[in-house]
Amino acid sequence: MLMNEPLIFERGSRGRAGWTAASPVDGDVPALPEALRREDDLAGLPEVGELEVLRHFVRLSQWNYSAATTMYPLGSCTMKYNPVVNEDMARLPGFAGLHPLMPEAAAQGALELVWRLEQALREVCGMDAVSLQPAAGAQGELAGMLLVRAYHADHGLQRKRVLIPSSAHGTNPASSALCGYDVVEVPAGPRGLLEARAVAKVMDESVAALMVTNPNTLGLFEEELQAVADVVHACGGLVYMDGANMNALMGVAKAGDMGVDVMQFNLHKTFSTPHGGGGPGAGPIGVRSPLAPYLPGPRLARHGDELRWSAMPERSIGRVRAFHANVGMLVRAYAYILALGGDGLTLATRMAVLAANYIRVRLAGTYQLAQDAICMHECVFTDKTLEPHGVKTLDVAKRLLDHGFYAPTIYFPLVVSGALMVEPTETESKEIIDAFIAAMAAIAAEAVEAPAALHAAPTLTPIGRLDEARAARRPVLRWWPQGTPQRDTEER
Repeated sequence: MLMNEPLIFERGSRGRAGWTAASPVDGDVPALPEALRREDDLAGLPEVGELEVLRHFVRLSQWNYSAATTMYPLGSCTMKYNPVVNEDMARLPGFAGLHPLMPEAAAQGALELVWRLEQALREVCGMDAVSLQPAAGAQGELAGMLLVRAYHADHGLQRKRVLIPSSAHGTNPASSALCGYDVVEVPAGPRGLLEARAVAKVMDESVAALMVTNPNTLGLFEEELQAVADVVHACGGLVYMDGANMNALMGVAKAGDMGVDVMQFNLHKTFSTPHGGGGPGAGPIGVRSPLAPYLPGPRLARHGDELRWSAMPERSIGRVRAFHANVGMLVRAYAYILALGGDGLTLATRMAVLAANYIRVRLAGTYQLAQDAICMHECVFTDKTLEPHGVKTLDVAKRLLDHGFYAPTIYFPLVVSGALMVEPTETESKEIIDAFIAAMAAIAAEAVEAPAALHAAPTLTPIGRLDEARAARRPVLRWWPQGTPQRDTEER
């Protein structure tokens, strides 16, 4: 029973319910007006008892792989543990029960947290101003590029191109295109790094900005970033840094010291707020002073002892969100910063980098490295040594599930064939990392001795290997009862 859970719609029976309706004290329940009634008596919802509901969702939760159950080494995504204390702070009634339209005078505690988090993030990135308004990393990217466009337009410049290294995050071209720019790819050098001379070859006064991810998607620190920034600035361009990989920099290096003009944070990565299905994101942006007038508005400002929202600044790009960010995420991020302090943030970064390099060195003789160099917070392997045995990256990822580990990011970055990108974060112990390394080594040995076992993996999970291409192209998005024509058609 524990390993064979049907859909909730396939449980229960007609008329079953998980509650009992008590009769009102003052008479019968009034009938709904005719206009509000359904034409039939079926809501299309499962009819189940409370215990069935409880068991169903508890079982599904036990099947999940998450940072709360196992190492979750998704590279680039930084799936670090979300401390429980953060959740407690976000659930304080003064935060959790605060209405977005609460008058400023009655929300001074929440506004103080927003103010202090802005100052903390300014210190981390070395910028002059920060806006917390963007609701996710991708929206922060878009907002940052809108600032770039507004800045150039305000100076009477019609720039049409954005330079993006081949080792940048995949969302960067989309953010540029949404702002009306043509994207020019800049190839990485033989060491997987962006070179100033490569940028100089394509840089001219038609370029609005360079978007660079640092550390890049190979997990490498962009050593020439300041020289690259000098090349871009000499032609009047701006430098945008994708800050999704700040878990390798916070407390150690500042984007502002590298010549960066604007960047976004991903609080759901670096600052331990829930990621993906666990909660909404947060993508604050930091800027140098020339771009500050264009930040999303309104802006928070002190008036004596009180914090208030300003009127919309004249040159602002305007709102990018209806209210001011996902405040619950801001509470969690600020709790994380307070708990660690400046020294703790630095230690977290150093431990994340140490853990990634420990894995890199331990597995270097077993899997081929994309770049045989010291990495930052993540290391990237390839499946090249496995190919002669008919084993691919996907097989390794699926077999890891049988060892109790979620898979690393696979087939990304796109510049690496058969990539396996591993990011342990600072929150995993040496014992867990050693167990992961042992599992990866066992899978590599199995690829030589019994490759068929990898092709069949996973075999110990409730559901085996799915046809992922079919699932993407022909998703079944609605449940139909067994035997109905619609279900028969979808199954075919």
